[in-house]
Amino acid sequence: MFFTQVLNGLQLGSIYALVALGYTMVYGIILLLNFAHGDIIMVGAYVSWLVMAQLGLPPVLAIILSVAACTLMGVLIDKVAYAPLRNAPRLSILITAIGVSYFLENGAQLVFGADAKVVPAYTELTTVQLGGLSLSFPSILTVLVTAVATVALTVVVQKTKLGKAMRAVSEDMGAARLMGINVNTTISFTFAVGSALAGIGAVLYAMAYTQATPTMGMMLGTKAFVAAVLGGIGSIPGAVVGGLLVGFAEVFVTAIGLSVWKDAVVFLLLIIVLVVRPTGIFGRTMSEKV
Repeated sequence: MFFTQVLNGLQLGSIYALVALGYTMVYGIILLLNFAHGDIIMVGAYVSWLVMAQLGLPPVLAIILSVAACTLMGVLIDKVAYAPLRNAPRLSILITAIGVSYFLENGAQLVFGADAKVVPAYTELTTVQLGGLSLSFPSILTVLVTAVATVALTVVVQKTKLGKAMRAVSEDMGAARLMGINVNTTISFTFAVGSALAGIGAVLYAMAYTQATPTMGMMLGTKAFVAAVLGGIGSIPGAVVGGLLVGFAEVFVTAIGLSVWKDAVVFLLLIIVLVVRPTGIFGRTMSEKV
């Protein structure tokens, strides 16, 4: 039972970590809390449902199309809603992000209805025997995919030309523009990568919970944002650690019979961290000259 709960915590925490990585990347570049990020996951889940349940196509194609749809959705949101407000006050962009979130939720409800859609299974393999333990295959797959995605993202940010451009824009957008970096392209690339991670998270979430609803991204996105803040928003390792902390907190509170308090415990954890260390676990204090 203990190992099962640990694996459940790793699975749930890994999903939060993938979503939190998208939050932390966008915030690290343009200081935007993209509250529509959770709803991009909802789009990915509905695409999987459409491809497999309505069109009868194979799961591999559903995974590819879900990730592609989330990536395109993220770039489109940036181009249509955020790019025209690059030089606007930060509050204006924040309000726009909330508006985009409500637009996606209500648009999905209008198109697909308010009832939950059952996402077919991506694979028939449900358990893996390891010694004397019977472990959940979706849980193991979620942890492995998250680990690979985190390593790949770290390599992209630290070793590639676009990754260096992202770090330059994050440090000083004006100076990066003077050095010949295409700031808009860099920001769009950041949205694309973050949304692709959300697409992967959508597939893993649908694999674990097998349903899609118009509002599924609301609480999932909020908890992923909490995870990003816990770890230190703007930090890739912080997003992963924060996601795992939130996942383990939920699972173990549920395991001791207090499932009605699992959401409250997550936000209580956020309050404690903000009081003790406002920058988060891996966050660093920023000083501004006046």
